[in-house]
Order: sequence, then C-alpha cells, then structure tokens
Amino acid sequence: MSLVANWSYPTSIRFGAGRISEIADACAAAGISKPLLVTDKGLADLPITQITLDLLDKAGLGRALFADVDPNPTEVNAEAGIKVFKEGGHDGVVAFGGGSGLDLGKLVAFMAGQTRPIWDFEDIGDWWTRADADAIAPIVAVPTTAGTGSEVGRASVITNSRTHEKKIIFHPKFLPSVVICDPELTVGMPPAITAGTGMDAFAHCLEAYCSPHYHPMSQGMALEGMRLVKENLPKAYNNGSDLEARAHMMSAAAMGATAFQKGLGAIHALSHPIGAIYHTHHGTTNAVCMPAVLQFNRPAIEEVIGQAAKYLGIAGGFDGFCGFVDELNESLGIPKSLSDLGIKDPDIDLIIEGALKDPSTGGNPIEMTADNTRQLLLAII
Repeated sequence: MSLVANWSYPTSIRFGAGRISEIADACAAAGISKPLLVTDKGLADLPITQITLDLLDKAGLGRALFADVDPNPTEVNAEAGIKVFKEGGHDGVVAFGGGSGLDLGKLVAFMAGQTRPIWDFEDIGDWWTRADADAIAPIVAVPTTAGTGSEVGRASVITNSRTHEKKIIFHPKFLPSVVICDPELTVGMPPAITAGTGMDAFAHCLEAYCSPHYHPMSQGMALEGMRLVKENLPKAYNNGSDLEARAHMMSAAAMGATAFQKGLGAIHALSHPIGAIYHTHHGTTNAVCMPAVLQFNRPAIEEVIGQAAKYLGIAGGFDGFCGFVDELNESLGIPKSLSDLGIKDPDIDLIIEGALKDPSTGGNPIEMTADNTRQLLLAII
C-alpha cells in the first residue's frame, strides 16, 4: 500500500515521504509570496528547518525565520512574532514544528491584522466573530512531530504569561490552507519526544471517543486513530527510522485533532494547567494522567471502552484496555505520577481551579466538580 496521498479533508493535505520538496508550491496554492517560517527554538538550527528555508529561498520566496517560541508558547512570543511579520512585510506564515511552532505560527497569521488583544478571541461562545476575518493571513502548516495534530486544527493553545493559564484561541480560519505531512521530517525525533507526542495523539483519540456528545464521524476517526497508535507508536519509539510507522503516526495525529471536535475531557483539563504552571511536556503529561482518568470515568465509559478493546484486539474489556494503557506507558518510559514527572509539591488548589475553567471539562463523560477533581488529582500525584 502506497503511503502517499492528496487529501481534501479537513483541509488540503499533501501526505507522503519527501513532500517537503513541494513547500514552495504549497505556498503558491495558499496565495503566499513572502512567507515567514515560524518554529520553536529547538528546531531553528536543525537540518530539516534549514532545508525548508533553502527550498523557499531557491523559489524566490525568501528565507525569513522567527523561532523565539517557548515549549508552551505565550502571548509574549506572539507579540514578538507579529512584530517580525509586520516589519518584514510578510503575507503568510509557514507554521513549522510540533505543537508549539504550529500553534504560534497560526496565531501570528491570525493576529497580525487584528486590532483587539489576543484574549478577546478565546474559545468562549461566539467570541471568534470579533475577528476581522479578511485580515487573517494564509497559513501553510508543516508538522515535524506526530502528536498535537495542530496542523489540522482551528485553534491555538497559548499560555498567559501573567496568570500561567493555558487559553484556547479559536477561529475557523486558523485551519491552514495547505498542510504538508512528510514523515521523513519526524525521523530525527528523540524517543522521549516520539513517546510523548504519540501519547498526545492517543489521548486526543481516546477522549474524543469517550466524549458523550453526538458526532459519529469523529467517533469512527477516533477509534481508528487509536488502532494506528497501538500498532505503530511502539515501532516508531523503538526504531525511529521506521518510515511506515512514522507515517501512520502522522495520520493518527491528524485524526485525533480532527476527532476532538466531539470533545476532550479530564486528561486535557488537568494537563493544561499542569503544563502552564510547571512547564511539563503536554503529551507526556496527558499520558501520566490517562490511567487515573480512565478509572475516574469508568461508570460512564465501561461499555464503550469494552467495544474499543474488541476493535483494537485487546482481551478483557475495560480492565484489559486499562492494562494495555499501563503497559504502553511503561514500554515508552512514561512517568507513573506527577512526582515522577518532576512536580514534587504541586499547588493542588491552583491546578483544580485551572482544570474546572478549562473548556475540555465540558466533554468529560462524568461532570467534574471541585471535590471529585481533587480526588482525581491526588490519584495522579
């Protein structure tokens, strides 16, 4: 089976090894003639980034780079990127990297033409309608990890540097015009990042699947995404050069981010404030929270998880599925608790406050309250 394809759902996606060579054509298709490539500090000097800049430069599109992006990007990073975008006279963004580079790149393209502050566009009600849609610059997205799926998302997760809260900034036009999914770009990912980002994709699929909201299309995508992670994440972790496993993980990441239109849940509601306060890796934090959240939600999800276990070839229904998650985490070197993750004395009240404010709580199968969220958090600590 050829793992090269052109997809038009949920946006235009050029999928396959080596397709980064089409970056200039992708910019042309998006209507970009002077792109700003936005990525994170860790990627800025790596060969995959320099090769991409070379391809843009050779096509006459320049080689402008903004890489002052933190692992959990903030409005400070955004303001700096917007300044570079405006001063450089850019007309679009190539958002390049993992979740941080993709989210910040999308936000720069969105905010460069707006007059209101970032927080006016938080994912609350119809706040997105406040934006001047005609002023949003086009975006080409190039993921270099297989986890967040932000390349097919309509939002950016941004940390408020003052309050240490993660906020979801939303607009339909955050969805990139063109995406290049080239699994060769993920070959150099270290095993720990492969594990953390891969478990992020699994968490997206799992929480979307368990969300009580009605969305059968997302339900099917979430289930198949979990299968792809189950069969391919261990392969990619143990052999980073396994291009087929890397390709399937890239698909699973995009599927998870598309599926969670159905909703997320307590895993993300907890990992967002934990990551904002303690700067932990988002996907790894999701994986640490996952076993306890499964047990927390058991009364509401035992039957549907049993159905998922059958599809995934896992014996033992709900308990078998939970055992699989525990074994997968252990095989990937995921810490067993927040203390093992390096958080020795967490501010429980602050985390609970952030979790209950997080929009992910609305998709959890069991209503989250201050009391039951405290018990859940204590189980993870």
